[in-house]
Amino acid sequence: MKAYQVVANGEPLEERELDTPQPTGSEVLLKTVSCGVCHSDVHIHDGYFDLGGGVQLPSPLPGGEPLTMGHEIFGEVTAIGEEVEGINVGQKYVAYPWMGCGDCDLCNDDMTHYCPNNSNLGIHVGGGYGDHVLVPHSKYLFDAADTPDSLAGSYACRGLTAYSALKKAGPYTKDNSLVIVSAGGLGLLALKIAKAAYGISPIVIDIDDEKLGMASQLGASATINSTEEGAAEKLLELTEGGARSIVDFVGAEASVNFGYNLLARGGTYVIVGLFGGQISVPLPMQALFEKKLMGSYVGSLGDMQELMELVVAGKIEPVDVETRDVSEVNRTLEEMKEGKLLGMVALTHD
Repeated sequence: MKAYQVVANGEPLEERELDTPQPTGSEVLLKTVSCGVCHSDVHIHDGYFDLGGGVQLPSPLPGGEPLTMGHEIFGEVTAIGEEVEGINVGQKYVAYPWMGCGDCDLCNDDMTHYCPNNSNLGIHVGGGYGDHVLVPHSKYLFDAADTPDSLAGSYACRGLTAYSALKKAGPYTKDNSLVIVSAGGLGLLALKIAKAAYGISPIVIDIDDEKLGMASQLGASATINSTEEGAAEKLLELTEGGARSIVDFVGAEASVNFGYNLLARGGTYVIVGLFGGQISVPLPMQALFEKKLMGSYVGSLGDMQELMELVVAGKIEPVDVETRDVSEVNRTLEEMKEGKLLGMVALTHD
């Protein structure tokens, strides 16, 4: 099989020929149809997360060995282990990539994505930047109905991440009860999910007018460029004195410092993005205003089931995805690092 691997953090991925895995037991082998390029791939490739103040959280290659990245996987079943039931060769599925050990309190409580002994596809073990992916069990496979091939895999991370974060920030009673920070690929997907799951059209914030224009076209009730004069006052006006719920898909110092200060009393701010940095929060104000500041990390297998039920039912309007051949992976990662990608990109294999 052919795979593009990270051999050294920060260096261009290398094309390599590897042995194609052979499934046994409960395992399922997928031939990769497409694999979304997620912003977390940038941090995995770089080998660190920015904690601000010059401090970095290392994210080294597992065991120091080359890694085939890519965790937004949509593939066709080409072989199954002898214990697999209900899965047929030729069927196509989205692979849930957040694998736990399967035998701890977290895994038994539907929180495999929190398991400290995880083996996530494309992060700890081989993923969709290779033309075949070995999935350990059929329970991690989800039908995507008539979802475009280029979009389907993105529901396993960006879609799931958006859905889980929106659940944490709810409930929502009207359009201005939700503010989404980012009009990039993930933010726009969250906009679609919010409309489908909650029947609202949220407010969208970004620093790029072109991206905000796309958010308006996709149904945002209002858009705000946070770099413009009067942006804070506009948000306060639209939210009638302060935002009830803000979901931040950027996660940068500037975005959180802008949004958190405009949160209403008792409001919830959910940080999803991993752009990095630090914020300073006055502790007395935290108590007096009872604001909630929390993170959200991908989503559970149960969240994935709920999300894919919406997808299969046709309730989430598809977003456009640019497709590129997997050989363009290095260009794609560089453009993502530089903020040049306006929407979502998926890599395809011959």
